[in-house]
Amino acid sequence: MTPSDGYLLDNQQAEAGRRFDALSALFDPTTFRHIEDLGIGSGWRCWEVGAGGTSVVSWLARKVGPTGKVLATDIDTSWAASGARPPIEIRTHDVGAEEPPGQGFDLVHARLVLVHVPDRERALRSMIKALRPGGRLLIEDADPALQPLICPDEHGPEQQLANRLRQGFRTLLAERGADLSYGRRLPRLLRDAGLRRVEADAYFPLTSPACAALEAATVRQIRDRLVAAGLATDEEIDRHLSHVASGSMDLATAPLISAWGRKA
Repeated sequence: MTPSDGYLLDNQQAEAGRRFDALSALFDPTTFRHIEDLGIGSGWRCWEVGAGGTSVVSWLARKVGPTGKVLATDIDTSWAASGARPPIEIRTHDVGAEEPPGQGFDLVHARLVLVHVPDRERALRSMIKALRPGGRLLIEDADPALQPLICPDEHGPEQQLANRLRQGFRTLLAERGADLSYGRRLPRLLRDAGLRRVEADAYFPLTSPACAALEAATVRQIRDRLVAAGLATDEEIDRHLSHVASGSMDLATAPLISAWGRKA
């Protein structure tokens, strides 16, 4: 998928930076814990797929040091204007449509990427192909169908409105080819692809300031499309954003499924 195909969360939109910050606050600790457990160290060669922001890329660079390499790719690298300095290399690349940008990587990681890629099977093959024997793959993707609500405790009209808008968001994602139940299949897909020592877990934040920041940024980013599709009115969106800003609702995210394994 290219940005012109109608990708719902375009990196060039004004709210994209706020979304990246909120996603980092929510999920970086989980991602970093998994990569630490996979043994990352000085001199490692890493490919960060669909980077979308700088937090994971910068952390990887500190871990691999000057003798390592961090290749960060995305279909839109406008977020990386000031981040390309050794050991980091930034490259425009579509993981679902192009050959891998290198081989022999010790680690390949993608977070919240494959759920949006139309040819997910090709993308997964590409990432595995890029690994050295014994190299580690870590894929982290949401599973909105596993837990579809922004307010699991739907006890009042504010929560009901929030959940209706979240349903609208999921509808727009599905119309653009997102697989809303992809996360739960990751362990099986990694095993079927020949990876060894496959494991997985899930992280499900239920309420935090970052959940609220992510919701506000996401709704603002897709506002025009929700209205154009008849899924919400401007008045409903304004009311929801006011509720989010008040801090009176417990806002959740879809579970983030992390799955990892090693290439034979």
